[in-house]
Parts: sequence; C-alpha cells; structure tokens
Amino acid sequence: MSGVGKGIAAASIGKILQNYGYSVTAVKIDPYINCDAGTMRPTEHGEVWVTMDGGEIDQDLGNYERFLGFPIPRLNNITTGQIYKSLIGRERKGDFLGQTVQFIPHVIDEIKKRVCDAGKGFDFVIVEVGGTIGDYENLPFMFAMKSLEREIGHEHVAYALITYLPVPGNIGEMKTKPTQTAIRLLSEYGIFPDFILCRADLDLDDVRKGKIETYANISSENIISAPDVKSIYEVPLNFERQHLGMKLLKKFGIQPKQVISWDEWQQRVRLILEPAKKINVAIVGKYVSTGKFTLKDSYISIYESLTHAGAENDVGMNVAFVDAEDLPDLSQFDGILVPGGFGTTGVNGKLQAIQFARENDVPYLGLCYGMQLAVVEFAQNVCSLQAHSAEIDPNVPDKVIDLMPEQGKVEEKGGTMRLGGYVANLLQNSLVHSLYVKRMKEDAEEVKKLPTARQGMVGRNPVIEIHRHRYEVNPDYLTKLQDRGLVISGYHKRVDGTMLAEFIELPHHPFFVGTQAHPEFRSNLLNPAPLFSGFVRACLNKKQKIETVQEPGAA
Repeated sequence: MSGVGKGIAAASIGKILQNYGYSVTAVKIDPYINCDAGTMRPTEHGEVWVTMDGGEIDQDLGNYERFLGFPIPRLNNITTGQIYKSLIGRERKGDFLGQTVQFIPHVIDEIKKRVCDAGKGFDFVIVEVGGTIGDYENLPFMFAMKSLEREIGHEHVAYALITYLPVPGNIGEMKTKPTQTAIRLLSEYGIFPDFILCRADLDLDDVRKGKIETYANISSENIISAPDVKSIYEVPLNFERQHLGMKLLKKFGIQPKQVISWDEWQQRVRLILEPAKKINVAIVGKYVSTGKFTLKDSYISIYESLTHAGAENDVGMNVAFVDAEDLPDLSQFDGILVPGGFGTTGVNGKLQAIQFARENDVPYLGLCYGMQLAVVEFAQNVCSLQAHSAEIDPNVPDKVIDLMPEQGKVEEKGGTMRLGGYVANLLQNSLVHSLYVKRMKEDAEEVKKLPTARQGMVGRNPVIEIHRHRYEVNPDYLTKLQDRGLVISGYHKRVDGTMLAEFIELPHHPFFVGTQAHPEFRSNLLNPAPLFSGFVRACLNKKQKIETVQEPGAA
C-alpha cells in the first residue's frame, strides 16, 4: 500500500546488507506519468529530493541516502513518464527500424535495462516498486520484475512484500484480510514473496502470523513484524532482531563479508530516543497542512536533519510546523527555521519571523528561500531600501533578490532550475567556515569531480552543497548589504567571474545564518549537516542561558 513505509523498509534492508560488507544501491520506481517530481506539489507527494547530479526525484531516494550514506544518482528513480518519453523519442528517431512499439517487449525491456544499469558495480540493488498492488499503473513494472527474474535466475532475486495489518478501533483485533488480498494480487503476476514485512501499530502475534503463513505458503520465520517505532532509524535494528539479514543471505547462499557492528548506529538511536535535553524549533513554511492534517513529508529532510544534529549533540527535537500565514507567539521557540519555497503565500509571515529572530537574538537558519527572505528583511529594515524579491514584486525599486539571467528564457518548468551540487568558497574565520571544517576535508576530492560549471572558479575553503532555485541574491547589492553588517560568508564564483552569495551570517548574533543551498540533502544519521549541527547547538545555548537566569537565586 502507498505510504505504508516501503521506502524506509527498502533503505533498512539496504543498510543491513551494507553492514554485512556488501555494496548496495537502491532504485525507486514511481508509476506516475510525470517524468520526475520537479513539478509536483509537496502537499500531494511529499518533498522533492534533489540529487548531487541535479535530479528532482521522489523523497524515498532521500531515505536511501540517509541510510546508505552516499549520493544516489538521478537515474535510480524510474517513472512511467520517463519510460514512455524515452521510447517515443527513440521511435521518432527511427531506432526501432519500422517495428511496432509495444508494451511487450519494448516497455518491459526499457524498465529492465534501467534497473540493470543502476545496479552495475554493486553486489545488491534494492528495487522499490511504488504505489499499491493491483494499481493499473504498476502493471508494467510487475511484468518487468518477473521477466528480470527469469533472465537472471530465481536464486538471484528475493521478493519482499510490505503489507499493512489494520487494528480497527471498534473491533480491537489485528486483521489479516488486506495482507491476504495483497498476496493474491501479487500472485496474479506470477510473483510469490520470499519475505513478508508486516506493518502495523503493534507487533505481529503468533495467531496472525499463522494465518499469513497458511495463506501465503511461506515459512513463518520469513514473516517479519514491522510495528510502528518512535524513530525510523530503529527499523533496521528491529529487522536484525528478527535475523532478516542472515535470512536474506541464506536465500542467496552467501555469508557476511565482515564482522557486523551496529554500535554507532544504536548509540545515535539511543540519543534520539533518550536525549539529555530538549529544544523547541519552529519550521515556518507554507506546506504544513492538507485539510485537517499537519504534514511532515513536505519538509521531511529538514526534520530528519534536525534529528541527526540533535542526536549528535544529545538534544531532543520538539519540532513545530508553523503556518507562515498564522504565526503563533514566536517567543516559545528556541530557534526558527525558514525552509525553501517559492511564491507569495506566507511571505509576510516569514519576514516577520525572520525579523523577530534577528532582533531578539533567536537562532535562525534560512534555507534557499529562507536565506533570500533574510536578505530582503535585512535590506528593508537595516539598509532602509525599498527592497524585495523580484519574484514577489517585479516592480520593486531595489530587487535585492532577482531572477538568474539564464532563467529569463526558460519556458519549461521541470528540470530547468539551478540544480545539484555546486561549490561554495567559504570566508576564512567566519562562523560558517568553522562549522564546515570536517566537510571541507571530505569534499576535497569530490570538488574535482564536478562539471566545470558547477565548480566555478574554485577558491579557498571549497565545499559542496546541493541547490534548487531560480532566484539569487542580486550581486549589485552585495556591497550595500555588507556595508551595513551582513557578512557574505560563502560564495560561488562563476567561470565568468560573477560572484553569487551562497552563505550569509550576522557576526554579532548568537546564530543568524542563511544559505542559498539545501544542506538537508546531504545530512545523514552518522554525518549530520554542519549548519544544522551549529543551529541546534545555538538553540540549546539559548535555552540553557534562559534556564540559568530563571533559576531561583540566580544573579
């Protein structure tokens, strides 16, 4: 079923195999006709994940990267739109030499080719087929998986069915009928699961396991309980308690390549679940609800990045998703974060939140649009300019945020922004520079691998961050902003010499930092994003100072 947790399960299985010493990659298949997720609403499909190589893809690729700890390329997200676009393009070129282009074999072969290409050079490739069993959209991908199994041999393929067992409140009993239906529908494709991962509010009991065993004709030891957990990072640990990893290796007739250790992972999970301190952080955005429900998926990478940074600093995160059009009392928060976005909705509320953070020494982190609006607020209230973003007011006298020149002629929306990893050169002795010391060492070789346009003119202290935007801080205003105290603590220098602001900060503020990039796309549990770690520490310091002042007898 869609939304049941297939992405986390796939990422967890990949992490387990990786921990056994095998190289693992992952592929997400999305049956929608969109070519990618670039033009999709976050409230409908969750956030758009951006890859290092510039893909706008499904958010599950983010789960894969967070668990596996390395960049996943854009080609590891396969959609129906991509398949048909490729085939139609080839047909128009005459590549099929007059053949009738059909579902079988051409669509099926294209899917198989893409999966195999993604898996080249890896011991394992985890393939997640999105959607719900029985959906018409899934049909070609199920055919392709079965066809691939016939080609490479059943001994090289394992099927895992992720299913949901509801516990209706008025009944109070876990029901297996949806799982039975899923097994039956899967069998119609000739696919019989080797493992069944049973999602539910609670642990699977022996009675329900016995029913599934009988219906699916599968050993009960391969029926894995997958109850709700407080943290997604518990999932691979739960699977390992049921020996899923060794069961998978047994299925393939292989053994672990290395001694398995979960010590560091378990330690971080413990710090998530049992932190010494807690802080309150507001994410002030516009994609915070649909109907009566508050959404986390619209900003899932930001939420997880805060979780990573919290675990690193032994701090628990109370994250509030705040609608920018309905601001609460901001004094209740230890830190304020304004995420990426676009358009006029909620702009005034975001500007108010930024001004509050700047004037009241509340730690602030602005990401992409959040940095742009921080520049607007500073230009308006500190520099006394008639300033705004050209995106919001094309006729404003001082366009401190303006459309990138190359974007002026763009007509197609999908895949046309400044996308992927770009180099930023950090200002020596700035706050941002101090936060990125470790990352600069990690990125030293990766910088050289980027295309020339993304490297730009590499200067001192280069790092890589991922981008997704059309607007930039107008270079014509950099001097005016800096004269009033705004520090440009990182920049990208284009090959034509143009200086683009990548990081900003206020030196006399506890933590007021913005970046044009999306550092949340490079954060994982064992290696948190530097800006998030700095932000969390600043939030904790603020809270501890307030608590010290409020203690009885404190000076």
